[in-house]
This record gives sequence, C-alpha cells and structure tokens, in this order.
Amino acid sequence: MGEFPPQKTQKLQETSVSVRLELHLSVGALTMFLLKAWRQTAFGIYGYLNFTKSGFIEHSKQFKPEDTQTRIEGKNCIVTGANSGIGFATAEGLASRGANVYMVCRNKERGEAAQSKIQSNTGNQNVHLEVCDLSSVSDIKSFASQFSSKDVPVHILVNNAGLLEHNRITTSEGFESNFSVNVLGTYAMTELMLPLLEKAAPDARVITVSSGGMYTTPLTKDLQFSEENFNGVQQYSRNKRVQVALTEKWAEINKNKGIGFYSMHPGWAETPGVATSLPTFSKALSGKLRTKEEGADTIIWLALQPKEKLVPGSFYFDRAEAPKHLMFAATSGSHALIDPIFESLKSLSSVSA
Repeated sequence: MGEFPPQKTQKLQETSVSVRLELHLSVGALTMFLLKAWRQTAFGIYGYLNFTKSGFIEHSKQFKPEDTQTRIEGKNCIVTGANSGIGFATAEGLASRGANVYMVCRNKERGEAAQSKIQSNTGNQNVHLEVCDLSSVSDIKSFASQFSSKDVPVHILVNNAGLLEHNRITTSEGFESNFSVNVLGTYAMTELMLPLLEKAAPDARVITVSSGGMYTTPLTKDLQFSEENFNGVQQYSRNKRVQVALTEKWAEINKNKGIGFYSMHPGWAETPGVATSLPTFSKALSGKLRTKEEGADTIIWLALQPKEKLVPGSFYFDRAEAPKHLMFAATSGSHALIDPIFESLKSLSSVSA
C-alpha cells in the first residue's frame, strides 16, 4: 500500500488534532453545563426542604429557649444594613437584650425611623445611628475613624448589609456594585474594626450574613464578574461564597486574638430586599418564606452563645453548624483560592489591620 504525500499526512494530522480538540471542548462544555445544572437543582431541592418557614418550624423543635435568653447589658454591637429586614430584626433583638447597638445605615431618614422604632419597641435608648455607605471604601474608612475615636470595645460586629443588583453598575470608586457592598465593604469594615474587636477579647465575635445562594457556585478570583453577559444573581452568589471563605481566613489569621469569626445563612426570609431584588421568587414562595425575625434568629443565637460552643470559621444555619458545600457540587476545592483573593481585597481597599 502506498504512503500519503507529506503534505497530505500533515493535513490529516492537523484535522485529527482539531477534531480531538473540538471533542475535548465539547465534552468540557457539556460537563460544566451538567455540573451547573446539578448545583442549581440540588440547591433548589435542599433549599425548599430547609430554607422556608416550614424548615424553620421543623428545625426549631430542637432549639433550646434558654440559648437566646442571655442578657448582654453594656456590650457594644455594630449591625450593618440595620434599617430594615434581617438587619433591623438583629438590631432589635440585640437591643431587647440590653446591648448598646450601633446601626450602620446608608440612608439617614430611614435609619432614624428604624432607630426610633427599636428604641420604642425595646425600651432601650442605647440604640445609635451611624450613617455610612457600605459601597464606598472611603465612607467606611471615615466611619471607622470617627467610631474609633469613641475608644469603645466592639463585642459584636454583624456584617449584614447586602446588595443584589441585576445590572452592571460601577460605583464612584470604580467597583462593580454588588462586589463593592457584599465583599469589599465587608472586608474593609471587618479589617478596620479589628483593633476595637481586640479590645473586647476574648469575647469578641464577627458574624457575617451570607446566603444559601453560595451553594450554587465555587470560589472564583473573578471578583467583579468580567464576563460580557452580566448576571446579578450569579454575582451575588459568588459574593456570598467569598464571605464564607473570608470567614475561614479571618478565623485562621486571628486565632490568637480572642475574636470569633462565623458566617451564617438566614434561610429564605420575606424582607424588602428580597421583594425588590427577587420579585418572582418572592411571589412564588408567598406564605412560605420566613419572617425577618426567623431569619435573624441564628445571628442572635451566635451573638449570645459561649464561644466554646462555637467552631471558629464555621458556617451556621438554624442554630447549628451547616455544610459549606452540597454533595457532588465540586465547590470545596475552590476555597484554596482565598489567599490571592484576600491579597486582592487588601490591595483594592488599601486596608489591612
């Protein structure tokens, strides 16, 4: 049998390589499609069974009432995004137990209305309003500087402020808006409060309010969603995954400073934020969503427990440690990326403790 001419042999080889490459890419794309579909499906089923009001009712059968009856007079608590929803319920819950509460809100008028309502409902006048835009690192730095001048220890910092913006919007500082509030704002606020948290050691703690949406995505270094077709829900989920990984990192690097770091998921609660950002979801689950108080329950629980009962860096849901990854979702290995992400946040914010 005769041999092919060299030119034809080379062309056949190139064609074979091209076919194998296309096949490899097709298999890779199909695998990623199936993986994403599985994550969404698993999250939907797991969420419907656990994150709704019925899930809370079922889980609350295991709650111990005495766990949230502790009084915390004299303790200083900062709650971001405290004028409505879960943040309001958290601030009110802490105030009702005697804490000095500092509500960090972007809007002065709404903040004042919430402050007055909490003071009236709880009889605690030690509820203070701090106006700060959590999407602005500059604003956070100004708040931190002014607050530090009070020279008071911070016993509890609740990073609750969050944003789900469906459109790609860039802040005045040049950052994607969801990232600026959920990730960079959380990072800057926490880092700048560390010296005051150390003053409250060994009883200080930081509680970051994440979301079950983080189950649908791995950690990624693409912090500001560089993809052309912007997806606000996906970006929000990515942000919430970063918060969980950041909590692990903070717990690790501050382990000898007497500060506890915990993240949590409030479940699917009926709040103004959910109604505005996810109207279809809110309507579809009307009557099945948790109240804001049920959403805040685990935050209050984390704030009140003896630290020896809690696991540093862990993720909590309904007063119990919860998994950070769903089965077969292939997200667990991604947390190895937190070190370069941490350095990126330090660089972008120009903040480090």
